[in-house]
Formats: sequence, C-alpha cells, structure tokens
Amino acid sequence: MARISHLETDVQRVVSDIILKEVKDDLGFITITGVKITNELSYMYVYYTVMGENEDLENTAKALERANGFIKNQIVQRVKMRKVPVLIFKYDESYNKGRKVEDLIKTIK
Repeated sequence: MARISHLETDVQRVVSDIILKEVKDDLGFITITGVKITNELSYMYVYYTVMGENEDLENTAKALERANGFIKNQIVQRVKMRKVPVLIFKYDESYNKGRKVEDLIKTIK
C-alpha cells in the first residue's frame, strides 16, 4: 500500500508539472487536487478543480481529454511503473461542496 501511495504522490507532482509546462491547450486555472491509483494498477484517477464558470469547467474537461494520451505518455517516461494504468480525469467537487457548507454556516450566524 505504501508503494501505491508513493506512486500517487509522484504522479500528482508529474501531472501538475506537465499541465503547467507542456500542455498547449488552454486549461484555465486548474489545480490537480489528488491522484488515486487502484491496487491492481488498472486505473489512475486524477482529480482536479478549475476556477471559473461552468463553461471554463467544460472547456478544461475537453482539453484534458484531448491531452490524455500525451499526459499518459509523459507519466510513463517520468514515473517508474511496472504497468501503465488507464488515465481518467475527474472533476473534484470538494471545493464547491465546502463553499456551500461555508455559505450555510454564514446564514446561520
């Protein structure tokens, strides 16, 4: 389990670097919030948030899908893995949920 946790940290760092420096598409103000790799190394979920409107989120999701193959190839070159999992990008809604809870707390006061 420690090995997978280490891989997740490495992949998160590498994906952030690739998106920042090498992806040519406009991804907006994106943050990679986490990576989850399944125990059998079949799937690699990359969680992200985007600041902006729904249109920005949609544009970023499309751009990530277009860049998926490139990002996966870069991960293979930079992170030592015996098996390359399927790369899946997922929007992380925890920021929006946290903001809603914060707004609810403010209305209670």
